Amino acid sequence: MIKYSIVIMSSKPGTKKAQIQETKAYGSAQVDEVLDLDAFCQHVADHNSPFSKGTIKGVLTDSVACLREQMLAGNKVKLGDLGDFHVELNTKGAVTTDDFSAQNIKDVNIRWTPGSRFKHLRQEATFQLVPKRKQQKDDIEVIKNSETIHGLE
Repeated sequence: MIKYSIVIMSSKPGTKKAQIQETKAYGSAQVDEVLDLDAFCQHVADHNSPFSKGTIKGVLTDSVACLREQMLAGNKVKLGDLGDFHVELNTKGAVTTDDFSAQNIKDVNIRWTPGSRFKHLRQEATFQLVPKRKQQKDDIEVIKNSETIHGLE
């Protein structure tokens, strides 16, 4: 289940606050848990994998190094159901093609194109509305600072 809260934002992302004329309500995903590499590897190992957490971690770690190497070589890597990875350039424009050089390249971004198992998550997803994180934090503070909690006196 994907938890979400409702946030009010400008309908034109990137617009300065002084210029905002119209706002709308949008959904914002709320993360329950962050799995680091160790936790994710353990999760994979627990799903009837014939490989240990350490083996899975080694393969993933080596895969990251190899994926990075292939990106720096300018290659596209297709990883089946996971999807495709390739580079995109963030560049500063030049007046003419003669004026453009590698100095105009500001950044190299990695792009992921989802594979078939990730393309249509919406059809399989279920959702639950929850308070924004700040509201949850405020509610917990009220409970902690109350002398008695209704039903728990």
